[in-house]
Amino acid sequence: MNGKIVGAAILASAAIAGASIYYLQLFGFYEEVSGEAAEVRLVSLVSDLPEQIVADNVRAIDADSSPIRYRACFDTPQGLAMLSETYVGIDDVTPRNAPGWFDCFDAAAIGASLANGSALAFVGTKNIEYGVDRIVAITEDGRGYVWHELNDCGQKAYDGTVVGEECPSSPSAGD
Repeated sequence: MNGKIVGAAILASAAIAGASIYYLQLFGFYEEVSGEAAEVRLVSLVSDLPEQIVADNVRAIDADSSPIRYRACFDTPQGLAMLSETYVGIDDVTPRNAPGWFDCFDAAAIGASLANGSALAFVGTKNIEYGVDRIVAITEDGRGYVWHELNDCGQKAYDGTVVGEECPSSPSAGD
């Protein structure tokens, strides 16, 4: 009889822990973002600084638990030809998955659009946090998507590789 009670307690604890982890990963840490944090910016070819672009219907989420959890969707009237002549493009990016409840951001569809050329990716902001760049993808029909991606310095810093002189000092280095 005692074994059944102990076994049931273990199973109940495991179920509660599993449900808690699931909830926290998909819902618990995310918050809707508005204001300046939800503005869409692209890095200018001329100034090498981020400039705000026209963006309507912006929906954005973020979480303090990780610098790469930011996702956003928006609409823009600006065409790809003008954007590609004005702002810094980026190749070989893959959108990160968003929680299923954030239904405007479909990473597989965005990735397919980037692969077939019906969308272009741009650098939104370099080092929005240390080692993390904001990436913006815009489709031919004016739908836009934003996510954060580790840059070369971020990948080196997080995997333990020597960062090197080409990377800025890490804020954790005491500078």
